[in-house]
Amino acid sequence: MAHWTPADIPDQTGRTALITGANSGIGLETARELAARGARVILAGRDQTKLDEAVATVHAATPRAEATTLVLDLSDLTSVRRAAQRIAATETIDMLFNNAGVMNLPTRLTTRDGFEMTMGTNHLGHFALDALLWPAVRRSIAARVVTVSAIAARWPFGKLDDLMSDYNYSGMAAYAKSKRANIVYTLELARRTVHTPIEAIVVHPGSAMTSLQRHGTGALTRILTPLAARMLMGSPAGAAWPSLYAATTPDITSGEFIGPAGRDQTSGTPRPAKLPKGAADSELGARLWADSERLTGVTFQL
Repeated sequence: MAHWTPADIPDQTGRTALITGANSGIGLETARELAARGARVILAGRDQTKLDEAVATVHAATPRAEATTLVLDLSDLTSVRRAAQRIAATETIDMLFNNAGVMNLPTRLTTRDGFEMTMGTNHLGHFALDALLWPAVRRSIAARVVTVSAIAARWPFGKLDDLMSDYNYSGMAAYAKSKRANIVYTLELARRTVHTPIEAIVVHPGSAMTSLQRHGTGALTRILTPLAARMLMGSPAGAAWPSLYAATTPDITSGEFIGPAGRDQTSGTPRPAKLPKGAADSELGARLWADSERLTGVTFQL
């Protein structure tokens, strides 16, 4: 496979991208690169001030960029419904990036709707958002839904039992579980849209020093995180490559899992990656889909 970089992204004029978690890190880099190639970008996040700062960053790189904001809190289904209603009514979404997330929360917290915070934000919030945005996605003649998972999805304690971590909680186990749910959900979405022009792709960004890593606690984390940043992790710009590749490469296949090709898959040019064991199980996908509809109260009308 040839070495791919964002310089290979074709012209995106006339296409609209909605990116969750777009005020920083991978989401902001994704918005910046797409705007530079002519796409209209909608930056979604919880804080309007931070979103305005992110738009300013996009405009600093591409002064004539079309960039707007959408206030969205994925841990609050009322906020999800409000944000989606605004978009679904009139917009056409050609690229939908399920990018936002939380990681390694030291104690078990719950969303406003009573879900474990990591699963509620990383998976259930995005599931509900996608379902409610679907009229805008269907208006596109060639839409792509790109969901950002993580290498952690392969960890053995990330299995999708005890979905809300009611019986046993650790921050990293909850994160791994939510990232596996991202993959299982995306593969099920690909199966359910197989006879449509919509493609669903899941990616993992490798390792990058973003705001997610700052949730770690304890002396060991404080020592190792800066070391990891220097020795193991790539930049947020590089970590956005799999998302950008998945959204814009012409010959991508719905249902693919894309990650960086470098050593230990921490960075490098994007390429197809190995799925976690069992993630492609259609029965697991159907079960997670049904559980997600039941928990959120949102029916996904494909």
